[in-house]
Amino acid sequence: MILGGLQKTTLIDFPGKIAATVFTSGCNFFCGWCYSSELVTPEKIKKHPIIPEQEVLAFLESRKGLLEGVVICGGEPTLQKDLPEFIKKIKDMGFLVKLDSNGSNPAMLDNLINDKLIDYVAMDIKTFKENYFSVLNGKVVVDDIQKSIDILKNSGIDYEFRTTVVPTIHEKEDFIKIAQWIGGPDIKYYLQKFRGEKTIDPSFEKIKSYPDSWFLELKKEISQFFKICEIR
Repeated sequence: MILGGLQKTTLIDFPGKIAATVFTSGCNFFCGWCYSSELVTPEKIKKHPIIPEQEVLAFLESRKGLLEGVVICGGEPTLQKDLPEFIKKIKDMGFLVKLDSNGSNPAMLDNLINDKLIDYVAMDIKTFKENYFSVLNGKVVVDDIQKSIDILKNSGIDYEFRTTVVPTIHEKEDFIKIAQWIGGPDIKYYLQKFRGEKTIDPSFEKIKSYPDSWFLELKKEISQFFKICEIR
């Protein structure tokens, strides 16, 4: 595993759980507004310290009985072929595992679910379906995104969809289309406020999030499509 970070305690990243967060390096999407450029762009990954897998596992071993879960995010964790073995080692310690993913590797996602290696998934929805190819500059197979959505909806495990809302990228009308695409009576969907910090494309650092009133109006419009629709 190529690991680029470890947050030793989080109370917000794994719903209802005290957890640690492990960050993997490398991503197949290069969203200009991403603020984890040190885990995404090859030139920054080369300069960013790599944490040995055994160091992370030793830390988790020392926190047995104190932490309840481990969040694995990135970057895009499902790009790493050793991910199932890594998660199994974590599960063998008794931890619950949450995976954060962009949904681009449905085969890996399906295997992790079938092998009962993950307990919760948060999947990023970048935009409405017809706009994926444009927003990500062709670095996506939209059918794979659809497969991952379908896998989660039929998985029986706990999951959520979420979108980081970026002015200049998203408008209110986009979220009606997203809601019609992914919505359902059992679906949890979260609108995440954009932070213009150390973004891959520096021009996004000048962009401010939509105001709270904008989010509240949007939430009111699309809540009907979801079991839960909240703002983060």
